[in-house]
Amino acid sequence: MDNLQQRILDIIHKPQLAALATVTEKNNPWVRYVVTVGDGNLTLRCASFVESRKVSQITNNPNVHLTCGVSNLQEMHPYLQIQGQARVATDEVERHAFWNDMLASTFTGPDDPKYCVIVIEPYRIEYCTQGSDEPEVWTK
Repeated sequence: MDNLQQRILDIIHKPQLAALATVTEKNNPWVRYVVTVGDGNLTLRCASFVESRKVSQITNNPNVHLTCGVSNLQEMHPYLQIQGQARVATDEVERHAFWNDMLASTFTGPDDPKYCVIVIEPYRIEYCTQGSDEPEVWTK
C-alpha cells in the first residue's frame, strides 16, 4: 500500500460524519449528512432507509460524491473529496456485516426490512491539506 492510500485509509477507517451528494431525477445535486466507515479497499459504507430519497437517487444514478475528514473547525486536518459509484445492498450478508450498535436507535436490527447499506466504490479521491494549492490524487 502506498503512502497516499494509507493516509486516506487513516481518515476513512473510523465512523465519521460525511456529506454525501447524489443526483436527483432532474439532474440536480442533493447533499445530506451520513455516517460512513471505510475498509482496507477504500470502499465506504453507510446505513440508510430502503425507502429514502438517497436510495431512489442512487438507484437512478449511481454517481456520488463524498466530503469527509474534518471534525473540528479549529483543527483543519486533511480532508477527502471522493468520487465514486454507489450501490444499495439489501442482502443479509452486507446488512449483518455493517450492523453496529449505533444503528439500534434507528432500526430494529440487521434484519429490519427498512434497513439497507449504501456501498460506495471510489474511483477518484482527492487528499486535501490546508495551505496546499493542489490536492494529492488517488485514482482506481
